[in-house]
Amino acid sequence: MEAKVSSTSQLDRLIHQRVRLGIMSALAVNDTLSFSDLKALLGITDGNLSVHARKLEEAGYIECHKYFEERVPKTEYRLTELGRRALGSYLDRMETVIRAARGA
Repeated sequence: MEAKVSSTSQLDRLIHQRVRLGIMSALAVNDTLSFSDLKALLGITDGNLSVHARKLEEAGYIECHKYFEERVPKTEYRLTELGRRALGSYLDRMETVIRAARGA
């Protein structure tokens, strides 16, 4: 029996991590989300969200906008066009992996 080469090796490792995939997915269906909204949605700590969001921002997948609202600092994130394309490619590859695993 010959082993097939796994197409998981072609997955974007930056997106494949659970928290970063959550951030990308949430931003794909929302124009913007605040730091607080993302933190609550994903059920993670401030530090955890900050680290993962920064990695995505450095890759150009998301943008961060910081501002003040009545002297209260606010942070909002949005998915960039590059991020939207990267997520689409990631999802296409995952669908291929799933079909292969199901023997389709």
